[in-house]
Amino acid sequence: MAYQVTMPQLGESVVEGTIGKWLVSVGDAVTKDQPIVEILTDKADSELPAPVAGVITNLLANEDDVIAVGDAICEIDESAQASAGEGPPSTTREVVPAASASAAQAPTSPSVRKLARENEVDLSGVKGSGDGGRILHDDVMAAIGTPSAPDRMATPPPPPPEALEPQVQPRPARPAPAASRGTGPAGAFRLPPYVPKDGDELVPFTRRRRIIADHMVYSKQTAPDVVTFAECDLHRTALLRDEHKAHYKKEGVGLTYLAFAIAATARALREFPDLNSRVLDDAYVKLAEVNIGVAVDTDKGLVVPVIRHADDLTIRGIARAVADVAERARTSSLTPDDLAGKTFTVSNPGRRGNLVGGAIISQPNVGILRLGTIKKRVVVIEHEGEDLMAIHPVMHMALTYDHRVVDGVHANGFLYRISEILEYGDFEL
Repeated sequence: MAYQVTMPQLGESVVEGTIGKWLVSVGDAVTKDQPIVEILTDKADSELPAPVAGVITNLLANEDDVIAVGDAICEIDESAQASAGEGPPSTTREVVPAASASAAQAPTSPSVRKLARENEVDLSGVKGSGDGGRILHDDVMAAIGTPSAPDRMATPPPPPPEALEPQVQPRPARPAPAASRGTGPAGAFRLPPYVPKDGDELVPFTRRRRIIADHMVYSKQTAPDVVTFAECDLHRTALLRDEHKAHYKKEGVGLTYLAFAIAATARALREFPDLNSRVLDDAYVKLAEVNIGVAVDTDKGLVVPVIRHADDLTIRGIARAVADVAERARTSSLTPDDLAGKTFTVSNPGRRGNLVGGAIISQPNVGILRLGTIKKRVVVIEHEGEDLMAIHPVMHMALTYDHRVVDGVHANGFLYRISEILEYGDFEL
């Protein structure tokens, strides 16, 4: 009996995945949990294991096809035997073409089809310059550069099906009386068309970049966000860090200020549960778990792996978790589970950060904490009843919160509590 393998749910906000590379061929025998295909999403690339043992009898999708979650991608016969004389997996696969594939795509490589899809180029109208009429990368780029390209670039990318509401296309601009210009409805505004000039470089959106853009637009349109700021004196936390960082280093753990900030945030979330929630249609849910997403910059774009149950971890545990997810993010070895289920996000600017900045909320969370760079500054301290000047490490923090759920008094109290924990160095190492 054939077992249909379907596209899995690869994260809470992911509705589709791209077939990156088949690791098996029709006729191959596979064992349970053996990787059979590479799946690509905007969040991570991962290998899908075989859910059952058996023989691959059908591949239902081509490499580079975009498949919706729940749709079948291959079939495994649990009772069949591998083909006689079976050797290593071959490069030729008996794949059922996608229903939308056209004859014009048959000379094209996966990367060319992906480039065409991301830039809305119809391959049936592209003349190939390769051997036998094969459509090459340069042919697609030339098609992107045709006179119709400016219109495509001036039009926002289509929203993800689960996110943005249908957008009303702006009406053609019409001359308005001088007295009323600039006061018409929002739909009256129209961007001027892009006119290519020598030296301009066209950079197509990658799939990950496009979905990140859609997510940010959705968040700004959905959440009435407010930003509040705090200044934090890290002197006592710095002393604690200096006391223990050499010992941690011997254990292979970097004791960073980020670990202290995450620990303080996790504790504050327990005390201010409204910040650890998500909004539904007519209610909001205070989430039981405190799972903190940590923004990590990679060569392929920003990802946000999750540190689960952060409120139950010591500084040592958080420091290990941060180092682990950051390394796996940079080596593209994160799994979909590593990126799902965050309840709050902490964004760290890194060594080349700026003073402070407000971040956009990562949906469906109701808050995000953006850390500023740490600099030594002159501060006023009280010693034996006198005000004295001292040089301490100081960091600014910005909390962006969703005003649908979080009131200013709670947001300010939450950020104050994070700052208080850091200023007192009140941590368990």
